[in-house]
Order: sequence, then C-alpha cells, then structure tokens
Amino acid sequence: MRFIHILFILISTTVFSQNDILAKEYFKKGDFQKALHEYKKLYARSSSINYVSLIVNTYQQLEQYDEAETFLLKLLEKANSSPAFLVELGYNYQLKKDLENATINYNKAIACIDIRASNVFSVARSFQSHTLLNEAAISYEKAMVLNPDFNFNLQLAKIYGEQGDIEKMFTSYIHFAEFNPVSLSNVKRAINDFISENSDSENNILFRKILLKKNQQEPNLLWNDMLSWLFIQQKDFKKAFIQEKAIFNRKPENLNKIEELALIAYNENENEVAKEIFAYIIEIAQDSKTILEAHYNLLRLETKESLKEDYSIINTKYLELFNEFGSFSQTLKLQIAYAHFLAFYMNETNKATTFLEKTLKLPLSQLQKAEVKLELGDILVLQEKFNQALIYYTQIQRNLKNSTISQEARYKVAKASYYKGDFKWAEAQLKILKASTSQLIANDALDLKLLISDNKYEDSLQTALKLYAKADLLAFQNKNEASITLLNKVLNEHKTEPIVAQALYKQAQLFEIKKQYEKAAANYNAIIANYSDGILIDDTYFNLAGIYEKQLNMPEKAKALYELIIFNHADSIYFVNARKRYRSLRGDAIN
Repeated sequence: MRFIHILFILISTTVFSQNDILAKEYFKKGDFQKALHEYKKLYARSSSINYVSLIVNTYQQLEQYDEAETFLLKLLEKANSSPAFLVELGYNYQLKKDLENATINYNKAIACIDIRASNVFSVARSFQSHTLLNEAAISYEKAMVLNPDFNFNLQLAKIYGEQGDIEKMFTSYIHFAEFNPVSLSNVKRAINDFISENSDSENNILFRKILLKKNQQEPNLLWNDMLSWLFIQQKDFKKAFIQEKAIFNRKPENLNKIEELALIAYNENENEVAKEIFAYIIEIAQDSKTILEAHYNLLRLETKESLKEDYSIINTKYLELFNEFGSFSQTLKLQIAYAHFLAFYMNETNKATTFLEKTLKLPLSQLQKAEVKLELGDILVLQEKFNQALIYYTQIQRNLKNSTISQEARYKVAKASYYKGDFKWAEAQLKILKASTSQLIANDALDLKLLISDNKYEDSLQTALKLYAKADLLAFQNKNEASITLLNKVLNEHKTEPIVAQALYKQAQLFEIKKQYEKAAANYNAIIANYSDGILIDDTYFNLAGIYEKQLNMPEKAKALYELIIFNHADSIYFVNARKRYRSLRGDAIN
C-alpha cells in the first residue's frame, strides 16, 4: 500500500511538472489562452503565489484587465492574502490607465509595511518586478526605519543607480559595505561601473567627498581601503600609498596590500612611486622573504631605468645583498636575477654562467633547479650556443614532465631552434604547445607557429624568415639598434613577401622601447594601410592607440582606433581594455 502511495506521488509530481513546462511553452509562443488554462489548473492544485503573478500576467497579455482585477480582488478578500497582490492590482489599474486607483493600491501595499515590517520582502519585490523603482525605494526605506536590523542598502543602491541618483547610490553602497565587510569586493565591482580613470569626473569627485566625510565623522579603515581603491582606479598611486600606509599603521598585520600596490605601480610604469613603495617595504618589513622580494623588484626597476654607466652601482647592490642575506636557496630568485643582469646588461656571460653553476650546487628542489637551468639556457641562447642551451631545456622537460615550467622549456627549445634557422623542428615543438595548460605559452606558441608557417614556403632558401629570426635574436640580446637595422633589410629586400607586416610590427615595438614614438606610429600606420586583413591588425590598433593617447597627445585618433577594436574585433584579447580606454577618452562617467 505504501509503495502504491509513493508511486502515486511520483506520477502526480511528474504530471504537475509536465503541465508547468507546457504552460511556459504556450506563454513563450504567445498562445496566452492555452497558457492561462494551464496556469489556472496548476494554481487550483497548488495555490502557489508564483502562479498568481503568472495568471495575472497572462490576463494582461490578453488585455483582459477586468478579469485580472476580479481574480486579484477575490484573492485580497482572504484573510491571509499577500500584500504583494495590492501591488499587482495597482499595476493592473495602471495598465488600464486608471492612475488614481493604481496609486491608492500602491499606497495600501506600502502601508502594509507599517503593520508588519517583514511585508517589505514581497511588496518591494513586486514593485521592482514592474520597474516601479520609486515605490520600491520607499518600501525599503520605510522597513529599515521600522526595523533597524533590516539592511536593504544593497537593493537601494541598485535602485538609486537606475534612477540616476548617484550620491544616494554611493552612500547606500558604503553603508552596505560598512555592515557587510565580506562583500566589499562586490561593492567595489558595482561602484566601478560609475567611476572612471579621470579623477576630475563628477562621479569620482562625489565618491571621494563622501568617503572623506565618512572618515572625518566615523574613522574606519574601511574608508581608507575604499579611498585607496578609488585612487588606484584613477592611477593616482601616490595617494593610494598614503591610504595604505594609514591602514598599515593602525593595523600592522601584513604588507600584502602595499606589496600589491607597488607591483601595480610598477606594471603601470609609475616608476618613482613604485620605488618609493618598495623602499618603504624594505624599511618596515620584519621577515626576510618580504624584504628580499622588495629588493628584487626594486633592482629590476632600477635596472630598467639605468644607463650603462650606472650598471656598476646595481652590481654592487646585488653583491651587498648576497653579503647580507647569503647565497642560499632563500635568495634563489635574487641569484637568478643577478645572473640575468650580468649576462644581458653587463655582457659578462661567462661570469653569469659560472655564478649559476655554483647556484645549482645548493640543496635545491627539482623545480628550483629547473628555474636555474631555464636561465642558464637563456644565457647560452644569448651567446648563440644553441645546442648547449637545448641540453638544459631538455633536462627540465625530462625531470618535470607536464609542468608549466616544462612547457616553458619546450617553448624555449622551439624558440632556440627558430633562432638558428631550424624551422621544421621549431614547428614540431610548437604544435605540441598549442594545447599548453598555460594560456600565455599557448598563445606565444601559436603566434610563432603562424609566423613560421606563413613564411617558410615563400622561397626555398627561406631567406626573409632567416633574416627576421636573426633580427628577433638581436632583440632578445638587447641589441635593439642592430635588430632595427636588420629589419630594414627585410623591409627593403623582401617588399612583396608576407614577412613585411611582421617586420614592421617588430620594428615598431623596438622603436617604442627606444621611445621613438613617431617612428613606431609610422610603422603601425603602414600595417593598417597595407595589411588590414592580417592577424596583427588588432595588436596594431591597440598599440598605436596607446601611442596616440599616452605619448603623442592625440586622444581623438586613439579613440577612433579603440572604436575599431570594439566594433570589428570583439574576439580580440584587447577588447575589454579597448572599451575601457574608449569610454575613458569619451569622458563617460559610467562605464
């Protein structure tokens, strides 16, 4: 008997579910009469409030407003009827153009919140479902006054945002974050849609004023955090640093946020601020790991900025650090950086190799050994000792199969083979790497494979491709002037070959490194004029736009190029940044 009862319930549930699907299908197809019939049957069996709104909505689709009104009035006669039905009735009157009765019922619904504050949940939700934002806001505000435990600041913030009341929206988001600190990242994400990189924009100024006022009236590290975040969006890293220091001084738990800020400034080429922050970390940090990381980044930055005559000062700084902290596995990252500096900047490759061979004798893990060997391989490529470099790269692949560093080593095998003109072997390695778990390696592998495959069949001697690979190697060796000269030979002697677009692009990048922005722009424009259907076009648009915007003070030209990416290259990796830059240049207050 029990089995039959369970079977009956299962069959009933299945039939009910099928009827629900059928009703939705009728409604979706616009067959509202059949949908209404099904919804009425479903409501008769379940009395679910969800079917009330579906029945009313279907009546309204059929323009049977009087029938909807009768249905709702009957429901409201019941003692336990939901106050949301008053909103539905009011909206039904609104559809009939009877605004007086619509307002009366809306006010009745809001008055129900006075009787029981928890009625706000159904009432406000119903108002929002009909985009009656003002009534929804009034409902939430009233409920919060009646019951201080209620926090509808998030709902109110969204409503105020839709209404265009930005000050109220910011204030509500801030209040919500104050009582829900775990939601701070979500709040920042929401606010980000209403501010821009322009510190002088109306919304940015308003948000900053609200936070500063809150900080004066009710000091809270939360306001410092949000001010820091705002300044980072505006790329005002010095002001962000002031806020982060204020947070650390009052709550010195760790320097993670300050380290993160330093790296953001570094990546944005705000070098002076980055140096100031790294120096502060070195001064304040208590653990050697944090101090060494800051030294590592500071030396990278100083190396990037220094002239050759200053390299001896940087060399001394490295040696002083090894004297202070020792040459152990704890300073491995610094040791690899020093070897790179010796080889690629001081041109002391033998000294760099000897230094790393000594490092390999330390008690290191397999991964740490692989990191050392990767740098050793790079130094050997720098010296054009390709076969010796391949030995190190191959050892990494053998010892750490399927790891990210193993895939990086395989890519370097391909690159070394490409440099020495062994394009067939390079292609074989690159085919495997297209499926790399590292998206960056996979993308680089695909780019190099396309370069080779697009140009290797142009002539049997592969002259142009070999010249380009040599120029690429010169750039790797920091011989940028020699690389530019060799690329000129490619451009002058192989004018009709597909390698030209790649040569123009590579040369433009080298011009940018040398801060010869007019020359870089000329190359990019040549690609746009002659190779607009090539694979480099979105890269070209984005790089040229960056030059126009940041170096040549031509914002209108930059905006036009960002617009081309947005409308013609929606699948480009630059799409999101292009849209952001375009809106910033257009002066949008809301992203």
